[in-house]
Order: sequence, then structure tokens, then C-alpha cells
Amino acid sequence: MVRYKSRYLLCELCVSDQSSLQLLDERAVFAAVRGAVSSAHGDYGSALCSASFAVKYLNAHTGVVFLRCRKSHYRVLWSALPFITSVESRGQRVPCFFNCLHIGGTIRTCQKFLIRYNTQQLHRMLRLCHSEAERLEVRKAVLSCSLKSLEKEEEAEDGYGDEEV
Repeated sequence: MVRYKSRYLLCELCVSDQSSLQLLDERAVFAAVRGAVSSAHGDYGSALCSASFAVKYLNAHTGVVFLRCRKSHYRVLWSALPFITSVESRGQRVPCFFNCLHIGGTIRTCQKFLIRYNTQQLHRMLRLCHSEAERLEVRKAVLSCSLKSLEKEEEAEDGYGDEEV
């Protein structure tokens, strides 16, 4: 049996109106990306990406998207992303573009990168805060997104689960 290696593209879906992200679903993103690959690379590119292309994760609140494709063909998918100008979902066209943040071999490496990226973004926001209340909110957000705090929360949840049994 042969194992196919994959690449995961961590992308940020950038829109002008954050509330329009709620309209998007995985099927709409899949269709938009597949259409962009088809228009940019023709039937050849469409056939390369159709073999194992999938939208693994879409967060409608933050606009984070994980795309999976075969390792040998990820550049075809990556090069077609700038041609996406809108995504059509539920009868509405949402103007947007994809910002590719990271390309990784596993979802876990992409998740680790996303945590580091979000922490950097929160530190940048901290410098732009005007009042002390804003600074406290941003500091709390920075502290809550570290891996150690996530591990502590998981341990606490596991501890509660043992008591209920």
C-alpha cells in the first residue's frame, strides 16, 4: 500500500466586512478554489488538484482555512489562490481574497504556526492600544492563547471527566 504525502496550506480569508464570513461554508470555499485552479491552469491543473484536494477546516469567525493537496502538486494550488476575488455562498457573493500564511506537512505544524502568528498579532495590537482597559484585554488574550494554558485546560477537563465516572 502506498501512502500519499500531503501539504497543508494555512490561509487567511480576508474580507472587508467581518460579518460576511458567517455566510461562508467549506463547500463554497472548495468550489471557489477549484474554479480558480481550473481557470489559472486549465484542465491539467484541475485534474492534478482534484485527486486529493480538500478543505479540511474553515473557521467562519476568524477566516482561517486549511487546504490539503498532494505534496507534488501544492504549487499549482498555491499559485491559483491570488486569482480568487470572491466566494459565492448561499446565493450571495462575498468579495474576499486568500492570504497564504504557511505551508506545512501536517495539520499540527500549521496549528503551531497559527498559535505563534496569533500571538504576534496580539502583541502588535498591544502597542496600538490607547487606554489601560484595552491593554488589559489584549494581555489577557495573549496569555490565553499559549500552548501551556491550553495544556492546563485539557488537564483540568480530563480531571473533571474522571470525577463524573
